Amino acid sequence: VSCLCGSAPCLLCGCCPSAKNSTVSRLLFTFFLFLGTLVSIIMIIPGVEKELHKLPGFCEGSGSVLGVQTRVDCSSFLGHKAVYRMGFAMAAFFFLFAAIMVCVRSSKDPRAAVQNGFWFFKFLVLVGITVGAFYIPDGAFTSVWFYFGVVGSFLFILIQLVLLIDFAHSWSQLWLRNAGETNAKGWYAALCIVTFIFYATSIAAIVLLYVYYTKPEGCTEGKVLISINLILCLIVSAVSILPKIQDAQPHSGLLQASLITLYTIYITWSALANVPTQACNPTLLVRNSTGSATATQPLTTWWDAPSIMGLIIFILCTLFISVRSSDHLQVNKLMLTEESAASAGSEAAAVESGLHRAYDNEQDGVSYNYTFFHLCLLLAALYIMMTLTNWYRPDESLQVLTSPWTAVWVKICSSWAGLLLYLWTLVAPLVLPDRDFS
Repeated sequence: VSCLCGSAPCLLCGCCPSAKNSTVSRLLFTFFLFLGTLVSIIMIIPGVEKELHKLPGFCEGSGSVLGVQTRVDCSSFLGHKAVYRMGFAMAAFFFLFAAIMVCVRSSKDPRAAVQNGFWFFKFLVLVGITVGAFYIPDGAFTSVWFYFGVVGSFLFILIQLVLLIDFAHSWSQLWLRNAGETNAKGWYAALCIVTFIFYATSIAAIVLLYVYYTKPEGCTEGKVLISINLILCLIVSAVSILPKIQDAQPHSGLLQASLITLYTIYITWSALANVPTQACNPTLLVRNSTGSATATQPLTTWWDAPSIMGLIIFILCTLFISVRSSDHLQVNKLMLTEESAASAGSEAAAVESGLHRAYDNEQDGVSYNYTFFHLCLLLAALYIMMTLTNWYRPDESLQVLTSPWTAVWVKICSSWAGLLLYLWTLVAPLVLPDRDFS
């Protein structure tokens, strides 16, 4: 019972070192998100419906078992419709907990027990919402929910960019600090090598984008978007090594700029993969609602490469949100994460006792904002929903998915927002000299 309802799930803590109760809770909520993602992936894999029809008595028209004929339409819970409903269920689940956890200040609040325990009942709630989502009539649900997914995905991309910029600054500071403490030139060499690899990969990717997503005549939009992002990446790279920037932020440099550049090129690639013009987009597919795909060229995969990369980045960023607080005070304030004062003492007590358990590090104050955390997972659920459907929009008949320009401009605008955000982190100490940006 303690495993299912208690504040410290014994199965997780029994095989891991002593952990903070807040970290365990975040990981378990993230596990729910990943579980829903796995179900969505299974639902959208081509050929699943064909395999289900092979099971006698499972789907309508697949025969009978003991004389009982089933009336389950397997196509109703497969394909993009199923992914949209699974995305709606996960979003509703996390929105429910975001609303319940508003203004929780410490684990002494009775609602904190709901956040950190009762996992079996939370799983039942998620299953119940998921089952209910599949009873939503088609109508305008899929078309309207597409735009909710677009807005949520745009916001989650911005969160990804904040985490990426913070990671890049922390990475550079760590290696420069190690180089200064050990007087070893190997750290500087590693910085140079990684920076070179990032820029070389970005240049190669830009060349490939020009080759495969543009034509000598036409494809003007693709040429313009690639060129604009290339120029913006060159600008932020040049700004990062200006003498005044270096004086204000000694740890800023080309490592951060190269990582931001690489991510910007990835976003550009992902945007071009949604251009709805076959001549300018060799990866453009026309898919029907059950997951099959048609195109002028033979197909070997369901997801294109940008979507696979998006899935990997989604997993990394979601885990990052769940287990780590930033090294920078500004990012902690923005992400509403902050280690509580009781954390250090509780951690020391747990280590001394030698027990493998989750200890309460939130008695004097929460180490992260519960509501904001659930909103992040809500946005992550919408982002993975759009990623699994390649940001394709269903037509009026809800039978065919098409790639809209909406997806292209959302991704491009998010890349511009990321570059501007990184540029602000460089120039902010000069613009606001009275504030502490250390």
